[in-house]
Amino acid sequence: MQTDKIFLIGFMGSGKTTHGKKLAKVLDKPFIDLDNYIEKKENLSISEIFSTKGEDYFREKESEYLKQVIARYPKSVVSLGGGAACFKNNITQILKSGTVIYIEMPAESLHYRLTQSETQRPLLQNKSLEESLEFIEDLLRKREPFYSQAHLTVNGINLTTDKLKEALSLYSASL
Repeated sequence: MQTDKIFLIGFMGSGKTTHGKKLAKVLDKPFIDLDNYIEKKENLSISEIFSTKGEDYFREKESEYLKQVIARYPKSVVSLGGGAACFKNNITQILKSGTVIYIEMPAESLHYRLTQSETQRPLLQNKSLEESLEFIEDLLRKREPFYSQAHLTVNGINLTTDKLKEALSLYSASL
């Protein structure tokens, strides 16, 4: 098992980017946020890609750019978008390429974070608070079979970089 490359997966708002940046810093590895990588390559925001080109186009590009990141950054911490592990056989790709960590959180906590966030989430646009909670619960249920394939699952509530690093160390020691 390769632990040079670490992938963080989980639902939007679970803290993949925040924790990924911090983990990369303490491990002295480059950090790549796949969504940011896509935005730079496409010269559009994720919201703009969804609204102008559609989700199918986005998922194709997401898979294509994930393969680029895997090839170009052999030792890195990579944060994937919430759906990246659930499409185009990406979960298999990342499981073979490095250590996959699922940052797990309950729907209610994700809902709170997402409704308090200033970041635009294309999948939540034009939904009431009640509709967005139901949407999150449903989507989380659908994505859980993909997320649960991760090598390691950590609780995202009150997660710290130290806890994440410790979980990774324990996992690596067991290999």
